[in-house]
Amino acid sequence: MHTIEEHIAKIRATLPQGVGLLCVSKFQPVEAIRAACEAGERDFGESRVQELLIKQEALPKDIRWHFIGHLQTNKVKQIVPFVHLIHSVDSEHLLRCIDREAEKIGRTVDVLLELHVAREESKTGFTPEELDALIRVLQSDENAYPHIRVRGVMGMATNTDDVAEWRRCFREIAAAGKRLGEALGDSTGDPMVISMGMSEDYPIAVEEGSTMVRIGSSIFGARDYTTAR
Repeated sequence: MHTIEEHIAKIRATLPQGVGLLCVSKFQPVEAIRAACEAGERDFGESRVQELLIKQEALPKDIRWHFIGHLQTNKVKQIVPFVHLIHSVDSEHLLRCIDREAEKIGRTVDVLLELHVAREESKTGFTPEELDALIRVLQSDENAYPHIRVRGVMGMATNTDDVAEWRRCFREIAAAGKRLGEALGDSTGDPMVISMGMSEDYPIAVEEGSTMVRIGSSIFGARDYTTAR
């Protein structure tokens, strides 16, 4: 039986320089996250606000919390004060809500724009055409969302065993991230984040341009859904 530390070391050994690891800790107990912290990890991803709030209170304050699930607008104000990066901004309505809540506390929040390139209708996010329309808005008005910093894109491949389809999805996400970066630029010099690739498909995602992979079960094992709140 391998430890969490051993799982992390094995995954890190497969990641090229410049590709970040996000440990997906949703539905995992606090003790498992502590073990990953002891292995040197500080970036953790959660998908439910209530679960994130409980863990944020219980765990070390230097953790960088990423929100990766569907974010309801009525929950935004609960995570805006501390969230490191919101991966799952899937509409302009949500962008406006995050901007308003960030303004109230004088903070600028980093976000990724979630793309819908998979073949399942159930997935959420901007289509490539909707993303291009948003890019035009952001280009035409630098102050459209003054308390948000768009850091890149996030997306998922179609749920299939067809590797060619995975590649199609990842190439489309990476291309969108490149268009976003070229359109917006960044005075900080930080490259656009391309958040794509999970336990089963991340090696393909990295080959196609991912700069951040979201790994859960390959680090922590099977999720305990009874912890969901």
